[in-house]
Amino acid sequence: MANDTIRMKAEPRTEQGSVAAGRLRRAGSIPAAVNRIGGDTTLVKLDAHAFTNMLRHHAAEQMLVTLDLDGQEVSALMREVQYDVMTGAPIHVDFGEISLSEVVRVSIPLHLKGEPEGVKTGGGILQQMLRSVEVECLPNEIIDAFNVDVSKLKVGQSIFVRDLTLGDAYTLFTGEDDVIATVAAPAGAEEEADKAEETEGSPEVITKGKKEEGAEDAAHAAKK
Repeated sequence: MANDTIRMKAEPRTEQGSVAAGRLRRAGSIPAAVNRIGGDTTLVKLDAHAFTNMLRHHAAEQMLVTLDLDGQEVSALMREVQYDVMTGAPIHVDFGEISLSEVVRVSIPLHLKGEPEGVKTGGGILQQMLRSVEVECLPNEIIDAFNVDVSKLKVGQSIFVRDLTLGDAYTLFTGEDDVIATVAAPAGAEEEADKAEETEGSPEVITKGKKEEGAEDAAHAAKK
């Protein structure tokens, strides 16, 4: 199911540079840029509180947003959000204007759902190997995440990209043999298995050695 429409007001800005960006942030705005279909770039500013609140409700960074720009509705894909390394607050946003009738390529996160059987009954460890998949779809089909049910996984089993059921709305570009999640054996279990294999192999070597020693003794006695 596609996301509900996300709408944000974007006000034009003329000032550029780090000093101007700093003033905007102190005034409660976030500088942003919209790459237009025609090739131009429109500089805008967003309300920092409204934008941060929107991010709290959406997992994906690539999402469809309708920007209210001087009374004109601009359909745009949020391409990248830059964050302050100290505070984690968003400090710049890049948008790309798109046509709602043309497919776009985006990365959609994968969310694991359920507790694997191998974890509950086998003491295994669930490991997520892949965090997102790359797909092509119409902009209105972009969603926050694909849910992946891992509840039936036993120890040693995995879910692959080929196991996803995405529907006709999506064309998948991530490799189908990529592992999404696996349930690993409990800690120490592999070491015990290796020791067991070594123990099983040892008598064969010892027996072989004894046979060779016995054969040498018999040959020696025959010569006498």
